[in-house]
Amino acid sequence: MPLYEHVFLTRQDVSNQQVETLTKEFTDVITEGGGKVTKNEYWGLKGLAYKIKKNRKAHFSLLNIEAPAAAVAEMERRMGIQPDILRFMTVKVEAHETEPSAMMRKQDREERGERGDRGDRGPRGGGGFRGGDRGGDGGSTFRSRPPREGGSFRDGDAPRGPRPPRAPRSENPGSEG
Repeated sequence: MPLYEHVFLTRQDVSNQQVETLTKEFTDVITEGGGKVTKNEYWGLKGLAYKIKKNRKAHFSLLNIEAPAAAVAEMERRMGIQPDILRFMTVKVEAHETEPSAMMRKQDREERGERGDRGDRGPRGGGGFRGGDRGGDGGSTFRSRPPREGGSFRDGDAPRGPRPPRAPRSENPGSEG
C-alpha cells in the first residue's frame, strides 16, 4: 500500500480540542477507505509567513498515512469542503520516519547554541548586500562620483541663469476655460 505524509493547517481561532476532533474525523475517513494512520503529530499554533484567508497563525498537524489513493483523495475532498481547514498538502513517500518529525525534535534547538555564537560569519559591516559585495568601502550605500569634465552641469554648458518667475496659480485649477 502507498505511504503518504499529510500536513494540514487549521484556522487560528479553532481550539486544540476542535483540531483533535478534525484529526479524528480525517483518520476515520482513511480507516473507512481501507488504510491506516500510523503517526499523528500536533505541531501547535505557529505563525504563518503570509496571511491565508485573513489568518496570521494556524494550527499545524501531521499524519503519516498508509492507504490506497482513493482513501487519500476522499480525505482531501472533505478537507477542501471543511471551512476550518486553511491548507493541506499530501506527499507520497518511500518510507515513513520512525522518530519524531523535525518540528517535534528539541535537540535541533539545543545544538544551535546561544545567539551570540556566530563565529562563522566574520566581522560585521563588510559583508552583506550593502558595501562589500559591490566594491564599496563597507560604509555608505552612496558612492561619490568623480567630477565630470566641464564642471558639474550635465551637458557641460555654463549655467543658464536664474529661472523665470512662475505664473500665479488659479484658485480653481479644475475649471479652465
